[in-house]
Amino acid sequence: MRGSRVPASTTDQRLLDSRGSTEWLHTDPWRVMRIQSEFVEGFGALAELGPAVSVFGSARTEPGTPFYELGTEVGRALVDAGYAVITGGGPGAMEAANRGAIEAGGASVGLGIELPFEQGLNEHVNLGVNFRYFFARKTMFVKYARGFIVLPGGFGTLDELFEAVTLVQTRKVTSFPIVLMGTDYWGGLFDWLRGAVLEAGTVSARDIDLLHLTDDVDEAVRIVVRADEEVTARPPE
Repeated sequence: MRGSRVPASTTDQRLLDSRGSTEWLHTDPWRVMRIQSEFVEGFGALAELGPAVSVFGSARTEPGTPFYELGTEVGRALVDAGYAVITGGGPGAMEAANRGAIEAGGASVGLGIELPFEQGLNEHVNLGVNFRYFFARKTMFVKYARGFIVLPGGFGTLDELFEAVTLVQTRKVTSFPIVLMGTDYWGGLFDWLRGAVLEAGTVSARDIDLLHLTDDVDEAVRIVVRADEEVTARPPE
């Protein structure tokens, strides 16, 4: 920098001056540091978790409902099969899966997100990490999971579901199973995919086959275990 572009103060001076504006805390370069810290915290917390499965589902699922009970059964069955359970750490279906994991004596992970509502991790989480950024949180869901089980849910669940299947379909991740629980709930989605979407040629039948649909918790867990064993037995490329 020369001429009028030379700053009137040095970088050190501005760093050490407590009287200046704090607006710099909210600039993009500082956000990069915050993003980096979220990845470091997440990697550090989950690196030694062991085999795990991410479970998605609606925060609006009420305790005592069939969908909540389904989530509890899924969490319990995954722990019995040797997996930790990872959820978004919120209420509803996420709480249900965490509760099932805790009741089975397993690792119950909650990856929370800063929102203007739905704050805090549910009481059934025994390892929790809170995130500011969705993309950092989503990385943890994928990196430390051997599979996904998707309970009935809304936009957030659909976002997580389709991000997962896109990563598998594009081979951005090692292939892992994606199981949707609830044939009545998800059946219409499968009809749409196999009908209008497949007929339009925007997906292939093989893409749709990446998704498994069942009402049976034991079958869902078997799908995860079988795929996990296949990946483990596969020779390195």
